[in-house]
Amino acid sequence: MIFSIANTFIKRPVLTTVCTLLILIVGGVCIPLLPLNYLPDIAPIRVQVSASYTGADVETVETAVTTTLERQINGVEGMQYMTSNSSAGSSQISVYFGSQVDKNIAQVNVQNRLARATPRLPTTVQQFGVTAQTSSTSILLVYALYPENNEYDALFISNYIDLNLRDQLLRTPGVGDLTIFGEKQYAMRLWLDPNALASRGLTVADVSTALRSQNAKHSRRSRNVRSIAYPSRSKL
Repeated sequence: MIFSIANTFIKRPVLTTVCTLLILIVGGVCIPLLPLNYLPDIAPIRVQVSASYTGADVETVETAVTTTLERQINGVEGMQYMTSNSSAGSSQISVYFGSQVDKNIAQVNVQNRLARATPRLPTTVQQFGVTAQTSSTSILLVYALYPENNEYDALFISNYIDLNLRDQLLRTPGVGDLTIFGEKQYAMRLWLDPNALASRGLTVADVSTALRSQNAKHSRRSRNVRSIAYPSRSKL
């Protein structure tokens, strides 16, 4: 059968030429219609879960936060595996999905599992919140900002990046997360005297509650002020 087909094209060169041109024309028409993916998604989808537990040691974070979140996240649809890292005051969980899974759907599924785990977390963790975002483990680009004449210190530069550059960079298409290495923020630190607290019958929680109650932001209200002109009487 193969020999007879080859023999036909050998004896009929015109038919061979016509078939060759037809194949070229069909291929040229189909080339613009073929889907192209210059950067195929071969890496697994990663959803990063972060939680903060201020003042807690590693063991407390592991038992009270990380384990609780892992039990709820485990078995989410499309998940392949997950890793966790507990440190003093923070918990990081990475949930990996297959490359064929939609990253937005994966993030929503993880957030639904986190909503069920939130009531079981400590109150401090609930106040700070538990975040879930899709990002890659590899760093795409690193920028270094520094003052040319040492006019500004590291605290000013870190605050400038946070106020003026962070939001714009996060809005860039394809950017999943942004990290400021060596980030510093303006803050007020208080050192408490334990002897003075004991003499007044106070605890650290009492001081924190008092500071939190006084550190309230109130909206400005407009007032209608009526100007009244009084005639001045002067005696010469």
